[in-house]
Amino acid sequence: MGESLNFQDLFKKSMLHLEAFRSVSYTDVLIGLIASFGIGMLIFYIYKKTFRGVVYSYNYNVTFVLMTMITAIIIMTISTNIVLSLGMVGALSIVRFRTAVKDPLDIVYMFWAISAGIATGAKMYPVALVGSAAISLTLLWLSRRKVREQPYLLIIRHTEEAITGVRTQLRKLNYTLKSKTVRKDYIEMTIEIRLRDDNTAFVNVMSAIDGVLDVSLINYTGDYAQ
Repeated sequence: MGESLNFQDLFKKSMLHLEAFRSVSYTDVLIGLIASFGIGMLIFYIYKKTFRGVVYSYNYNVTFVLMTMITAIIIMTISTNIVLSLGMVGALSIVRFRTAVKDPLDIVYMFWAISAGIATGAKMYPVALVGSAAISLTLLWLSRRKVREQPYLLIIRHTEEAITGVRTQLRKLNYTLKSKTVRKDYIEMTIEIRLRDDNTAFVNVMSAIDGVLDVSLINYTGDYAQ
């Protein structure tokens, strides 16, 4: 029977394997970096194409490209030596990210970038490419479905004389009354409506009614107004 290999022996052998860095294939490293960069740019394009938030951040989007490449470098590094892998886990465990993520979909893009970096770093290029293509098509399809019908908040301030005209216009819309505030000089109503293809011509018609003070249309995501 052969001698059992304990953790100490494994650790010593792993230290000796540090010499493996001298035989690193620069071609494999270059291919991995090019693949991770390409997938990162795909994530960059899909995020910009499907973004539906308030203010688009270029710097935030660039982090997905860099995150993919950095993750690939980490995986290529720790795959060569067990000591480095343990040290990398310890080093990364002390990192804390304090940036608040407002849109839960942004977390999906982060996991996508990390997963693609892991796959390319492990030389699993078909997994990274096919998986990224499938995710891209899914996000594009879902974003188009979202554009078809979007919720809006319609805020109307009008006097008593405009009640009939306002109600006539509201009957043409699929709406839900959210709030109604009656003041001495005017009435304010907040209404939720759903629109297709950004057809907002009714706002001009409603604002032209005698007695209507102002009309505001605000895109509404469910958490905050945009």
